[in-house]
Amino acid sequence: MIQVAVNGYGTIGKRVADAVAKQPDMELVGVAKTRPNHEAELAVEKGYPLYAAIEERIDSFDEAGVELAGTVDELVDAADIVVDACPSGIGAENKSLYDAHETPALYQGGEDAELVDVSFNARSNFARAEGADHVRVVSCNTTGLSRLLAPLQESYGVEKARVTLVRRGGDPSQSGRGPINDVLPNPITLPSHHGPDVNTIFPELSIDTLGLKVPATLMHTHSVNVTLESTPDADEVRELLAAEDRTFLIEPSYDIDGAGALKEFAMDRGRPRGDIWENCIWAESISMAGNDLYLFQAIHQESDVVPENVDAIRAVLGIADAEESIATTNDAIGLGF
Repeated sequence: MIQVAVNGYGTIGKRVADAVAKQPDMELVGVAKTRPNHEAELAVEKGYPLYAAIEERIDSFDEAGVELAGTVDELVDAADIVVDACPSGIGAENKSLYDAHETPALYQGGEDAELVDVSFNARSNFARAEGADHVRVVSCNTTGLSRLLAPLQESYGVEKARVTLVRRGGDPSQSGRGPINDVLPNPITLPSHHGPDVNTIFPELSIDTLGLKVPATLMHTHSVNVTLESTPDADEVRELLAAEDRTFLIEPSYDIDGAGALKEFAMDRGRPRGDIWENCIWAESISMAGNDLYLFQAIHQESDVVPENVDAIRAVLGIADAEESIATTNDAIGLGF
């Protein structure tokens, strides 16, 4: 069994921990938190050994009556691999800790690509992560774009991708984020960082991206235009994307018109926390004009990277190929509508 540690038990970390705990070939050896909040209590309730991420704060856990199993140094030392799910920038600070214990580490998309040996997407470049010491699972938006572009590139060739990202102002729990009543070009300069981030997965791909930030918390929405090197019809593209493991085509009969209805759809079907691990692509939006493909897709920013983290564990340790790992991950967590 692969011994997995999760450093950081917030929005992403708690989801990754749950996913790891469900894998048939993995054991969650523990999670680390900086403070004894309700998430720390949740970890203990679930039976996850809890470790203090900051040794100086051990007393605060004792005072709150939250049982600790030890310090983050002990957790990292006990693990075969660690998933760093800390806030952006903290992963870079933690790198020396992982090096000191010679424990390979996965980081999230908020860290700089220069920090790691390889940026990772399971569908697109699984094998490149094998044997790496430091791997970055790309951001929610880059994950969604990579999943979409990989089959298009393989089947039709991509001449140019152009994407407008309508981005949520913050996650539901991020009360300090915004805007509250506005629509912001974000960033104001072009391109946004998403295109260059996609190029960490597809170095030769021509892609331009721009972003808007809106007062919503549910999901991101992408308006996608891809100029293909060949000219399939729209039905061919629909069949291609429907056959992918982590894309969900929203058929007109579902009567799902936006992110709110998508989240309710997921909750009605028993998804934990209403999570949607798949790209959600409106089937009706898939259109061809010559060799230009157009479509809309929605990306659940809290969860689409979760199965990617699980696959990255196997990729780094070299214990499965992409097809085998993706199938195992999907089956274990119940991915697929």
